[in-house]
Amino acid sequence: MKHSTTPQTRSGRGPARRVGRTLAFVLPVVLVFSGTLAVAHVNWSGSPSSPVLAAADTAVSGASSAGASSRGAARAPHEVLRDTLLVELRRENPGVVLTHLQQAVNDRPSLARHCTSIARALGREAVRMYGSTKAQSFARPVCDTSFASGVLAAHG
Repeated sequence: MKHSTTPQTRSGRGPARRVGRTLAFVLPVVLVFSGTLAVAHVNWSGSPSSPVLAAADTAVSGASSAGASSRGAARAPHEVLRDTLLVELRRENPGVVLTHLQQAVNDRPSLARHCTSIARALGREAVRMYGSTKAQSFARPVCDTSFASGVLAAHG
């Protein structure tokens, strides 16, 4: 008595086996390739890739080389970054500046805790320059939408 209408093969060369063999070959190749790309994308030189970070690093290194007597006058990297981005906002549109803020935080994770205050300051300045409607059009999810909350705070 036969229960199945499809012919059974003992050799095991069905489509499932072909798919399994293809995945077994392709998957490691894809993983190695993606890992190579990820390693190639990392900035191994130690110097910042963002011009905004370069300005912040120059200001910090200049302040630290001034000596211990003027340490009170030294500015924190996040303050330098905020001021640099505010100056840049006067030349570029807020979308470009927000991209530079995100790059700075990605390149230097210690700036992440100051990201929201910097983005809010950028939002307030954008409202002053462009008006609330135009400024809101540049909002993106940088630093948990702090730019948008800065726009809202300046508008309200």
